[in-house]
Amino acid sequence: MISFLLFILLGLVVGGFGTLIGAGGGFLLTPLLLVFYPSMPTQTVTAISMFAVLFNSSSGSLAYAYMKRIDYKTGIIFAIATSPGSIIGTFLTQMIDRNLFDTIFGVFMLVFAFIIAFKSKSGDKSNHIKKNGFCNVVRELKDREGNKVKFSFNMLAGILISIGVGFISGLLGIGGGIVHVPALVFLGFPAHFATATSHFVLAFSSLSSVIVHLNDGSLNNYFPMAICIAIGTIVGAQIGARLSKRIKGSVIMLCLSAALALVSLRILFMGISGMFF
Repeated sequence: MISFLLFILLGLVVGGFGTLIGAGGGFLLTPLLLVFYPSMPTQTVTAISMFAVLFNSSSGSLAYAYMKRIDYKTGIIFAIATSPGSIIGTFLTQMIDRNLFDTIFGVFMLVFAFIIAFKSKSGDKSNHIKKNGFCNVVRELKDREGNKVKFSFNMLAGILISIGVGFISGLLGIGGGIVHVPALVFLGFPAHFATATSHFVLAFSSLSSVIVHLNDGSLNNYFPMAICIAIGTIVGAQIGARLSKRIKGSVIMLCLSAALALVSLRILFMGISGMFF
């Protein structure tokens, strides 16, 4: 009983922070599972994480929808683009050695931690509107509180990024938000709308991955754990979405960077130690 409550609490924490920064919580849950369950198969780690991301992103999307911060037109296009990569990445997890997986995961997260920290201030800035140009798109959005934003971005670049995000999401079990949020900000999205739209996309990409994992039996022996964590992420998502209204975009990006750096160093150490010692 106590272990189930701890799993729910774990889901609440990772779900709340994941929704706050639009990453879905998988980037925190996966490294925690890697640390505390060193013998757990790679595909099971990613399966539990993506299962939690599915419920977390679905709950968070409902909260962000109420706030009117989701760019649905763009989100649907990006969601379609992420699905094939997510399915391919999910299948590949069964072929990767655990130590190699830890090393790849650690390097990937550390690189993005530095990139996000370097670019964090762009989350509070409005970008230059480019109406002309190949595949340039202009969006005008207004949230429930009456805040209006106008921004432009390259749709083709966003689609290509989303394909890669889907692959990384399925392969590493992190939901892909840690890539998608900064990518959307760099493309031109205001940070708060980037986190909301990313969460909307995560709900679809994680569903594709979860279907594959349910089919291959990766969750069979850990289904109670996955359910408890998922319950926690549902509640955490609502808390994180509401907290996002009180925090500047640049602070959100810096929080994401710090969290990535801390967990990546730990996972990288585990992976390298396992491969060479």
